[in-house]
Amino acid sequence: MTSVSGPVDDSRPSIVHGAPLGEEPGLGPLTIPRYVREVTHRHAGREAVVMHSPAGRLSWRYDDLWDQSVAVAKALIAAGVGKDDRIGILMTNRPEYLASVFGIALAGAVTVSLSTFSTLAELEYLLQAGAVSILLYDRQVLKKDFGAMLAELEPAIATAAPGTFRSTRLPFLRRLVALDNVTGENTGTDGTAVERWADFLGLGRSIPEDLVEARAAAAKPGDIGAIFFSSGTTSLPKGIIHTHRAFALQWWRWPRIMDIDAERFPVRCWTGNGFFWSGNISMVVGNAFSSGGAAILQPIFQADEALDLIKTERISFPIGRPHQWARLEASEKWATADLSSLRYVTYGSKLLDHPTASTTWTQGPAFGTTETLTIMTAVPANTPKEAYRGSFGRPLPGNTLKIVDPLTGDVVPLGQRGEIAIKGPTLMTGYVGKTLDQCFDAEGYYRTGDGGHVDDQGYLFWDGRLTDMIKTGGANVAPQEVDDALANYPGIKRAQTVGVPHDTLGEMVVACIIPQEGAGLDEAALTAFLKGQLASFKVPRAILFFREEEFAVTGNEKVKTGILRDLATQRLAGTDLMKVA
Repeated sequence: MTSVSGPVDDSRPSIVHGAPLGEEPGLGPLTIPRYVREVTHRHAGREAVVMHSPAGRLSWRYDDLWDQSVAVAKALIAAGVGKDDRIGILMTNRPEYLASVFGIALAGAVTVSLSTFSTLAELEYLLQAGAVSILLYDRQVLKKDFGAMLAELEPAIATAAPGTFRSTRLPFLRRLVALDNVTGENTGTDGTAVERWADFLGLGRSIPEDLVEARAAAAKPGDIGAIFFSSGTTSLPKGIIHTHRAFALQWWRWPRIMDIDAERFPVRCWTGNGFFWSGNISMVVGNAFSSGGAAILQPIFQADEALDLIKTERISFPIGRPHQWARLEASEKWATADLSSLRYVTYGSKLLDHPTASTTWTQGPAFGTTETLTIMTAVPANTPKEAYRGSFGRPLPGNTLKIVDPLTGDVVPLGQRGEIAIKGPTLMTGYVGKTLDQCFDAEGYYRTGDGGHVDDQGYLFWDGRLTDMIKTGGANVAPQEVDDALANYPGIKRAQTVGVPHDTLGEMVVACIIPQEGAGLDEAALTAFLKGQLASFKVPRAILFFREEEFAVTGNEKVKTGILRDLATQRLAGTDLMKVA
C-alpha cells in the first residue's frame, strides 16, 4: 500500500472534530432498555411492526413490542441468564428478532448477531467465537435447515433434555430455542434438546416484571450491547463489539440526519435485508421507531412480494441496496407497480425512474463502517449539492477524524490523500479476542483501510477502499465511483469494477456486470454512457458480462473482489486489450 497525494496545505494537519456530543439535538436515553421503554411509551397505541406471511398479516403496536420484549427478557432470566451472557440470534427479519434484541438487553445480556447465510463451518466458528450460551433461531431459511446443521455440529442435541444440553465442541452453548417458520411450513429438524419458542417464553411467566425493570435500570451506556461479525471477504469474520450508547445514539440521530417529517410523511420503513447487518438494524429501528413510524419486515427478499408490500402497506421509506432495486426493475410486476407512497428513497434512483414515483426528498451522502455502527460523517438529507460539493459530510457530534499516511500512520497535511482513521462515541470497543493495540492506534483511532482527504471546511472526501483502489497509468480510480455510475444504467442487475494487472498501465479498469435477464446490454453503448459520467481515465477499458453464479460473494452479498479480479484476468489473458498502453 502506498500513500497518495492531492492538494496540500502544509500549515494544518488533517484532523477534523465534530461538535461536542452534548450539543447534539434530539437525543434520548442512551441505553437499549431505556430507548425501547421511551419509544414504546411515547408512541403507545401506534402500529410498530408488520409482517406478511401465509398465516396472514401480523401487526404489533408499540405496546405489543414492549410486552413481547419483556416476555423474552423474563424467559432469559428464568433460564439463568446473567449480566453480559451472550445470546445468539439466527433469524430472518421477523418481529421476534426485534423483541429478542430488546429483550436480551432488558435481561442484562448481549446480543450476538449471526448471519442466516452461514455455512456449517461458518456457523460453528461464529458460535464458538461469539461464546453463545443460548441460541434463538429460525428452524429453516429457504433450503437451509439450521436444525440439521446444529445436530451435525453436536449429535447430543438429539438426546439431551431441554436446558441440559452440553457440548465440548460448542463449550458455552447450553440452550437451543427454535421458532416456527414464517412460511407456515415446519420442515426443519429438531432434536429433543431444542425448545419451541412458545415453551421458552412460558419459562418466564413467574418472573416479576419489576425484576426486568431493575435489570434494565442497571444498564449503563458503556456496557456491551451487541456483537456483529464482519463479512470476512479475505479472512475469518471479526467479532465487532458495540456498546449500548452506540446503538442508542445512532437510533436517535437517524430521523434528524434523514430530515424526517413524521407529521406530513410518516415513516413506514420496508426492509428485506437481515438485521444481522449492523447498518440495517441501525437504520430501520432508528428511522422507524424514533419517529413513531412502523417497520414493515420481509423475511426473505422477493422482488414481486416487495412491490406488492410497497403498495399495500404504503411504504414511504424502503431500505435496500442497488442490486435489490435492479431486481425490482426486472420483476414482471414492475410496469404495473404503484410506488406513489415512496418519500424517503435511499440509493434508489431506479425506483424514482418509475412513472408512479415522485418525491422532492433527497438523500445526503454519509461515511461509516460496521466498526462505527454505520455513519460517523454525514450530510443531512435535503442539503443542496453545492453545499457539500461531492463530499461525505463532516464528522457527527462527538466524532474525530484524521487522515494518516497508510505506511507510517503519521497525520498528513490538510488536503492530502491518505487513510481515514476515526474515533468517537459509536466506535466499537474492540474485536472479540483482540487486544486494544490490535484494534486501535496509540491515540485510540480505528484505521479504516479507506482512502480519502479532508478540506479546510472539515468535509470528508472518500476515495474507496485503499486495498481496492485501481492504479492505472499513474492515476487512482475508486471502483465505487464507477459502480455508482453503472447503477444508473437500465438492465444492469449488479456491477463490480476491478483492476486487472497490465504491463504498461499497471492496472486496467475493468467493469464486471451481471445483466438482468433478457436485457441485451451492449458494451459500446455502456462505454459511451460512462464517458458522459466519468473522467476518461476512469472509464473501463473492458466490460465483461457474467452469470450471477459466477460472482463469488460473502454471506451478506459483498463481492469477493480478489476472486472476481482473478476471473477477469483469466478472461482477458491474451487479448489485444492487454497489449494496449
